[in-house]
Amino acid sequence: MASPELIKKVDEQVKKNKVIIYMKGNKEAPRCGFSSAAVEVLKSYNVPFESVDVLADEDLWEALEEYSKWPTVPQIFINGEFVGGSDIVRELHAKGELKKIIAG
Repeated sequence: MASPELIKKVDEQVKKNKVIIYMKGNKEAPRCGFSSAAVEVLKSYNVPFESVDVLADEDLWEALEEYSKWPTVPQIFINGEFVGGSDIVRELHAKGELKKIIAG
């Protein structure tokens, strides 16, 4: 069970950033194929986004899982809402729906 402070930290990060991705590695150097694919989709929209490396903080990863109720990374949040992982983001992108979500 993650500490309430860490869950609050995730909540603050999600609300502070229009687009944020919790991933293995960071947006400059993804450390898995799923994270890399999600970053490429996000970069294609030319919107600023933040990345958080869950490998650097096991406790934060646990808090993220509790916060989103999603067991895997990457996890993408847009406009304060959990959108999904790599597959969901790529699917939304292919359908043209991700642009609408980012526009809010």
